[in-house]
Amino acid sequence: MATGTDEPTLTVDELAARAGVTVRTVRFYSTRGLLPPPVIGPRRVGHYGNDHLSRLALIEELQHQGMTLAAIERYLQQLPPDLSAQDLAIHRALVASWAPDSAEDMERAELERRAGRTLSEQDLDRLAAMGVLEHPTVPEGPCLVDPGLLRLGVELLDVPIAHETILAARTVLLEHTRSAAHELTRLFRDEVWNPYRERESDPEHVKAMKSLSAHMQPMVLQALLTAFQRSLKEELGAAFTAGEEQ
Repeated sequence: MATGTDEPTLTVDELAARAGVTVRTVRFYSTRGLLPPPVIGPRRVGHYGNDHLSRLALIEELQHQGMTLAAIERYLQQLPPDLSAQDLAIHRALVASWAPDSAEDMERAELERRAGRTLSEQDLDRLAAMGVLEHPTVPEGPCLVDPGLLRLGVELLDVPIAHETILAARTVLLEHTRSAAHELTRLFRDEVWNPYRERESDPEHVKAMKSLSAHMQPMVLQALLTAFQRSLKEELGAAFTAGEEQ
């Protein structure tokens, strides 16, 4: 199993189990070029790492959003080639935010199998604070887990951030992403949807609107993520530079 490093240590069976898909699905995506090839180890056994796991989760979410494999391939080609497993997990979490709630009940054993590690009570509390899961409603009962956020949440368990800080950060993110979503929806309604309704009789315009609707969410997602990453990098750089000068 994975050791918490970036070294590829997962077999194809372990990768599939961690991602909640079949081995056949992993191999199908590999043949389509959607997953990078494994590292070949002793006895010609292929080994996969966290980057494979995160990319596989992103592919599954994009497919869940209704994108075709060809569209997913184009989407992945637009991503920077040096994205880490954590970067891919953030992409996956943001894509999942467009989707309807898809939480599912998981027994502790299944949750830990999907997480790839044993989870302490403190770990569960941190995952709950991040919105990844809800604690069981009855003793020893299943947790309500958002599979789309689980991978990223598990990655963050090893980051030394206090429980209270996670809650505060989540509040900030929810507040500002809700505001951005509101403004983007207003812009789309006023500048795109209302003019479209006036031209419903134009077959070509209807076709164009259907195409736009199918691709709008991933397009907006990529724009938001790129803008956020750049802004965060600038803010962190300024903050730490100011701290060194004091």
